[in-house]
Amino acid sequence: MIGSFTFENLPCRVVFGSGTLNTAKAEIERLGGTRALVLTTPQQEAQGAKLGAALGPLYSGIFAGATMHTPVEVTEQALAAMKACEADCMVSLGGGSTTGLGKALALRTGVNQLCIPTTYAGSEMTPILGETRDGVKTTVRNNAVLPETVIYDVDLTLSLPAGLAATSGINAIAHAVEALYARDNNPVISLMAEEGIRALANALPVIAANSDDRGARTEALYGAWLCGVCLGTVGMALHHKLCHTLGGTFDLPHAETHTIVLPHALAYNAPAVPEAMTRIARAIGAADAAQGLYDLARRLNAKLALRDVGMPESGIDKAADLAVTNAYWNPCPLERNAIRDLIARAWSGEAPLATKAAA
Repeated sequence: MIGSFTFENLPCRVVFGSGTLNTAKAEIERLGGTRALVLTTPQQEAQGAKLGAALGPLYSGIFAGATMHTPVEVTEQALAAMKACEADCMVSLGGGSTTGLGKALALRTGVNQLCIPTTYAGSEMTPILGETRDGVKTTVRNNAVLPETVIYDVDLTLSLPAGLAATSGINAIAHAVEALYARDNNPVISLMAEEGIRALANALPVIAANSDDRGARTEALYGAWLCGVCLGTVGMALHHKLCHTLGGTFDLPHAETHTIVLPHALAYNAPAVPEAMTRIARAIGAADAAQGLYDLARRLNAKLALRDVGMPESGIDKAADLAVTNAYWNPCPLERNAIRDLIARAWSGEAPLATKAAA
């Protein structure tokens, strides 16, 4: 039986397909932009410069300093670059790091954003900005940071290495997983969440076996879009809180951290959300949702332990303490010792296990 619910559709234009990068100039003009600053990471600077050349007279310059967790000092450098080239809009080309920088600039300046994702991060579909200051990551939810237009071009993901596709894809799955048991969940988002999980879980093993499979790349990007909509529309819980804490405190890689933590966070919450567990298990074709996601990561040769992505063992207790500060909603009670056990298992790479807090 469907009960009462609230659904808010976020105002974002999406252009999806192959070769859609060619629409960038027209989309900037549609937004009224005349001088676009292209944002990338250092690794994607050449790709950004090529895009800039294609924009012709609309191209005002490039800032290629985007980095993980959106540190405020990098945002300040980008603001200076934006002022120097008199940009009146931005084009973010890249993954979550570049998208985050564009959002940070939009929050401070109010200019329009065109976002062109090259990974499956999904943050382009959200009014959420995570910023790091002095090693502490905080999250802001504000519609001002939502890109006005997003161009999804499957061609741009063909060069994404299979290993990065795996972790980026599971990172996207995490958004849909937590959307299924969100406090403000609704039937529309549940449909999108299960379909997003199914699409990615189906596509990622194919990409791992044949990275040039265009059909799988298309399905993965479609799934990432759906999962991103979930992230942007409803609230998240323990998994995202933990990953923000771990990433910001220990400077861990974003997608890999999500990949490692997800099965453990899901196991923690599992007894409180049986319907969500059933839908997740069905979507990934597994008997158990948490174990199935762990097995999927292992099948994709993703790292399974936080110690393997740079987290020190001495940080387990600190992370547990931080994870229970600043109260937030979660379907299971937040117990510090149980969360410490969760983090310890994720640190060592053990299989997920239901905790006492979830029992």
